[in-house]
Amino acid sequence: MKIVATLCLAGLLATGCASRQPSAEQLLEADRNFSAYSKENGVPRAFVEFAHPDAVLLRKNSLPITGREAIIRLYEPAKNTPLTLTWEPVSGQIAQSGELGFTYGIYTAAANGDTTRGTYVSVWKKDRNGKWKYILDTGNEGIKPPVPGF
Repeated sequence: MKIVATLCLAGLLATGCASRQPSAEQLLEADRNFSAYSKENGVPRAFVEFAHPDAVLLRKNSLPITGREAIIRLYEPAKNTPLTLTWEPVSGQIAQSGELGFTYGIYTAAANGDTTRGTYVSVWKKDRNGKWKYILDTGNEGIKPPVPGF
């Protein structure tokens, strides 16, 4: 009986101590909240509100925009832009540490009757309050059928 009890205890300890990959669901939810905020409050406010203090934006024909203050300056002139930008994450992962992760998905941008769709990736990091904020964001315009080999 002692052997059975010892084996059961050993099994419980082994499974209880096994490291688990953190669930990406909370990160996907943060990304969905970011999109909803963009739709409700506009792109400039969303990209400032969800920016980590050390955030970097990689945009077409631009050097990296580094830091939340630079992001504020970037979006200041665009406060009244008629652009609507929303997106839906397809997937993502969180690092074993639980402090860093990424999401990727498909975005839709609409302005003045024109609509563009594309893909994006965001890297997320928890801020000092434990909230997920993007630390790197970039995207590609246009969704076309994949080209073999690329």
